[in-house]
Amino acid sequence: MSQPDNIFLPHEVEVLSATMMTATEKHFTLRMKDGSRFVYDPGQIVEAGLFGFGEIPLGLSSSPTVEDSFELVVRKAGKVSTALLTLEKGDIMWIRGPLGHGFPMDDLKGQDVLIVAAGLGLCPTRSLIRYIMDRRSEFNKFTLFFGARDPSQQLFTADLSAWRCSVDVDYQETVDHPDESWKGNVGVITSLFAKCGELLPTTRVIICGPPVMYKFVLRELDKIGIPHDRIYVDLERRMKCGLGKCGHCQINNIYTCKDGPVLRYSDIETLEEAI
Repeated sequence: MSQPDNIFLPHEVEVLSATMMTATEKHFTLRMKDGSRFVYDPGQIVEAGLFGFGEIPLGLSSSPTVEDSFELVVRKAGKVSTALLTLEKGDIMWIRGPLGHGFPMDDLKGQDVLIVAAGLGLCPTRSLIRYIMDRRSEFNKFTLFFGARDPSQQLFTADLSAWRCSVDVDYQETVDHPDESWKGNVGVITSLFAKCGELLPTTRVIICGPPVMYKFVLRELDKIGIPHDRIYVDLERRMKCGLGKCGHCQINNIYTCKDGPVLRYSDIETLEEAI
């Protein structure tokens, strides 16, 4: 797990590019202002902000296999995110991190991997997706499900186009509400289980998306017979301070920001309101 020497100290980063992906999400490519390499693991988060506005937790959406930059996606939701969305190429953002425990790379390597991502859940899981695609020989069969509300809400459309054509991933996608241009699957994300190749009980699974999605995906995994200790859930949405101080992310004795955001499902399935 990568951790900074001082988790309280913010670092200055420069915006290399800033692109609106949808009406509310902006994709930033960044680099450390001092020229150093930002070292992190797939699934970790940073606290990103501006002085005078505050900071918000954001999952890294790039792979650490790219060493000269890293990426974040900001959704317009409040004061801090609205301020961040005004930034353009050449502007400065401040970050703390990386923070938390990311995806269990030692458990995933050499195994079949299924990632189930919906909506904004594609952002933190993209760090793992890109890592797997860059180091494809280190993993067995790779299956990826992505669901969006409608085609206009799909993120990273260039990536989606590449994954549709790739022989390195069994990519399946769906939308809840199609438009006239949509030719793909229509329905909730669990409808994709019937469309992919065989999933074995030994498959390692990552789930990230809206809270309502988790229980239905878990039901499908139970049908396949995948043990709960091979399922990991990303609970980044609960995080706030990133330090275990504010209590916003606390689930009984677990702090999502310190013990997660990626947690083994068997460790939290009995905790009330965990999922």
